[in-house]
Amino acid sequence: MSKGRLEAFSDGVILWMSAMAYYILVRALISHHGKDSVLANAIGNDFKGRVSLVIYSAAIVFAFVNSGISLALYIFVAIMWLTPDTRIEKNL
Repeated sequence: MSKGRLEAFSDGVILWMSAMAYYILVRALISHHGKDSVLANAIGNDFKGRVSLVIYSAAIVFAFVNSGISLALYIFVAIMWLTPDTRIEKNL
């Protein structure tokens, strides 16, 4: 495995673990406040969180094929998260 592919793989694993921690945190907050709470309604189905996990998983696989594809997927998720999300502000 080349150095670039190994770096892309390790970056993907770290980012995937971060996305998983976020997903677990969101689920814990919703279970604490209740499924009918204002927070749960604001978060909704958490599209960004779920899509991030899927894309990071794909990026880990693509790290073995082409590290450039992995990098592009990481950048896509970063841009997705930098885009403002007003779900909570609209509901609070």
